[in-house]
Amino acid sequence: MSALCQMIGISRAGFYRGRLPLPGIPVEMELRDEMQRIALEFPAYGYRRITRELQRRGFQVNHKHVVRMMREDNLLCVRRRMFVVTTDSRHLLPVYPNLAREMKATAINQLWVADITYIRLRAEFVYLAVVLDAFSRRVVGWSLGRTLEAELAIAALRMVQIERQPGAGLIHHSDRGVQYASNAYTEILKQHQAVISMSRKGNPYDNAACESFMKTLKQEEVWRMEYRDLQEARRTLGEFVECVYNRRRLHSALG
Repeated sequence: MSALCQMIGISRAGFYRGRLPLPGIPVEMELRDEMQRIALEFPAYGYRRITRELQRRGFQVNHKHVVRMMREDNLLCVRRRMFVVTTDSRHLLPVYPNLAREMKATAINQLWVADITYIRLRAEFVYLAVVLDAFSRRVVGWSLGRTLEAELAIAALRMVQIERQPGAGLIHHSDRGVQYASNAYTEILKQHQAVISMSRKGNPYDNAACESFMKTLKQEEVWRMEYRDLQEARRTLGEFVECVYNRRRLHSALG
């Protein structure tokens, strides 16, 4: 070893010092610390959104570096998957053609999309109806209740109409569920001169924006909580929708 060190012109001590791992540089430590903060703030963020959030906060980093650090820190998400049917389209009520399939909204209040999902509490199931603005991906109306009757969907629709007060020609898209096909629901839309659109039979992808929101809601909020009762669920879900999803969460569809 001494002979080799002499040949390349370094001391033995210098050779062994060079083999020691370098201490983490401050920038790397700061980057890792900020990544961990984001992961705690948004537990279901994957590496793409964490990369984007780090870039928004001033770090020059690519997704490969973020994946490596997340793997080292055991922060890569493990996602649960489940599908529960809440749509009853076995009815004789009028259905409407899918007008939203080829439409690309260019401003708010051009296209609203609506859907219903279930929320599990400790001792019962409750149901959440939402209305999203397809352009902004903002939840503009929602309602939580114990029934799947049309009144649940109507309450969410009333909220968005009060907040947005859209003009004539708005397209309202939903599945073919009995709640959205009911006379009570469609009459409200007609009174406000909205155009009614519904998904094709047995095709949930026709309402992909709402399906995406429901998946996000379950992964980032519902599956991480254990709601005691309806009141706690309403308060906590409201905070997630209004304060996190609408105001702070990154939306890949919006870039």
